Amino acid sequence: MGRPLLTQKDKELLSNTTPNLDESAFTKPDRHRLFPAVGATHPPRLLLLYGSVRERSYSRLLTFEAARLLQKMGAETRIFDPQGLPQPDCAPEDHPKVQELRELVQWAEGMVWTSPERHGAMSSILKSQIDWIPLSIGAVRPTQGKTLAVMQVCGGSQSFNAVNQMRVLGRWMRMLTIPNQSSVAKAFMEFDDNNRMKPSSYYERVVDVMEELVKFTLLTRDSKDYLTDRYSERRESAEELSKRVNQRSI
Repeated sequence: MGRPLLTQKDKELLSNTTPNLDESAFTKPDRHRLFPAVGATHPPRLLLLYGSVRERSYSRLLTFEAARLLQKMGAETRIFDPQGLPQPDCAPEDHPKVQELRELVQWAEGMVWTSPERHGAMSSILKSQIDWIPLSIGAVRPTQGKTLAVMQVCGGSQSFNAVNQMRVLGRWMRMLTIPNQSSVAKAFMEFDDNNRMKPSSYYERVVDVMEELVKFTLLTRDSKDYLTDRYSERRESAEELSKRVNQRSI
């Protein structure tokens, strides 16, 4: 006679009891809260950041191209100019450029980050902008649940180092980074004398990325608070949560 399919110990392990679960904070996912009957009707609000202050910055040109596409798709766009933004920790938080950036982040429902690749990484100029965005204001995270698209421009052959880094940052900022992305190789060849992007497969990919961003923003903006509502945080008081997420950086 063979071994029983399930021992008594196995049955106990497979039981549906959850003694460690705080029932007062536990809720089953509710599909009705994911798709509210009444949703926002205003145009999607999208903020675009770029990572170079050169006179002819290809990340800026690509950002302008993306903004035109987003506007054509019905979105409202704002572009932040990083010129004059101080390095993190070199100026107080009430610096005018810091305040401008933070107000735009709170206004936005989604974002586009575009960086050149420098020494195999995203630029410090774009990273500084992200570092000035607080993970939280009180107990509120200004980027949590908002959508994000990432793009990069390359001086040589196509690479994905910068967009990969930005994806990590987007996850750290608790953003919903869309699956698609754009990397433009030899960017200096992709823009004409009027600073407009030439027709190419690279341009078509930018269209794809912006289209996907608008769709994901429309899909998630009305339920982003529910999507990011967490069991562990429901167990905390607002005071405890604020204290934890507002720890000073080291």
